[in-house]
Formats: sequence, structure tokens, C-alpha cells
Amino acid sequence: MTATPKFAHVVLQTSRFEEMRDWYCTVLDAHVVYEGHGLCFITFDEEHHRVALLGAPVQLEPRNPGAAGMHHTAYTFDTLDDLLDRYDSLKEKGIEPKVPIQHGVTTSLYYQDPDGNFVELQIDNFTTPDEATAYMNGPEYANNPVGVSFVPELMRQALVQGIPVSEITTHSWALQTSPDLPDPMAALTS
Repeated sequence: MTATPKFAHVVLQTSRFEEMRDWYCTVLDAHVVYEGHGLCFITFDEEHHRVALLGAPVQLEPRNPGAAGMHHTAYTFDTLDDLLDRYDSLKEKGIEPKVPIQHGVTTSLYYQDPDGNFVELQIDNFTTPDEATAYMNGPEYANNPVGVSFVPELMRQALVQGIPVSEITTHSWALQTSPDLPDPMAALTS
């Protein structure tokens, strides 16, 4: 049997080199480990780089949501508090999610980088992969696999009020507290 690889990094080609570098360092609380010759390697953990930027020598076409290709990269936080702390920190810097989504299996905030690529910041709503898989094979997920939008500030208020995380991170909580928000799929595909 061959060894299973682990994910190492994502490389993004850009005409907005400095803007993209600064954005990823801010959003991921990361730092540059190398920059030069039109390359930038960024990390936030033990890996030497998780995001690489390749500066294009020409002006690139803007991201076309109707084109095939990678939709987003996702980064997981340990706790809902950690995720909401990052939300608060980014909001103070003028960076707000395009759409928050309660997927059921994860609680997610979708941001767009300066080139329009989606970046998902999330927490897992289940302790084990088996629990998450069981949820994804259950009726709620079958009925709505994308999930529903929610208001992060209301989620923070619920945490402060002592409502259990297991209750806050559900479709039903999001629908009760934020019933009139638009369909998140429209935001993810535009």
C-alpha cells in the first residue's frame, strides 16, 4: 500500500501581488517566509508555506464565477469562539464575509480575497469525522446540503448568553434568529 499524501499548499496567480499578500497575512494571521522574484510564500503553522502567490507579469483577467475551477480554500478553527474572534478582528479592519453559512456539518464564514477567490473560515460542528459523515447522510443534510445564512453578531450574543455551542451551530438556530436572509448559494456562485 502506498502512503497517503497530506495537503501542503495552494498557489494563486495574481496581478495584485502586494494586496493579495497583505490580505492573506491579515485574514489567516500568517506571515511571509519568502518573497522575491515574483513569488511569495506565506504560512501560519508548522508548514514552511501554506499559501503561495505567483505574481503575473501581465494584467490577468478577473475571476469569472461562470468558469470551471477551484471554488474556495477552507481553514478550520478549533472553537466557535476562535472563529468569531477572527470575524471580529477582520471586521475591525474592514474585511467582512461575503456570506456566513450554517452548513450543519460546519459553521462557516466565506470571504473573498482581492482577486475574488473565496476563502472559507470554519469550525467543524461535530467532534469526529464519523459524526459528521452520519449527519451528511441524514435527512437535514439531504434536504439542504448548502445550509442557511446567519448573522455572526447574533451568534456571538448567543454564546455570551450561555446558549450551548451545540445548539447555536444548527440550521434551526440560524433559521430562528435570521429567517429573512438571502439564499447563500446565490452569494457563493456570484
